[in-house]
Amino acid sequence: MSRKPSDAELGAVIGSLLASRNGADIGPLLAEKADQLERIAKANPDDRDAAALAREARAAANRAKRNGR
Repeated sequence: MSRKPSDAELGAVIGSLLASRNGADIGPLLAEKADQLERIAKANPDDRDAAALAREARAAANRAKRNGR
């Protein structure tokens, strides 16, 4: 079973969301999302949808990083 995010992790994600609304770099937020989805997929190896979603999230984070967003 996957571990739940801590209060600090949730706070960091919420802070990133708020900052991205003001034109801040969304790359770190997308990377954190991808990290979380990869942990979920790893904890549930039989869930193909979770693995596919994690791959898509990582690809989006990598694109944002390349594009300097």
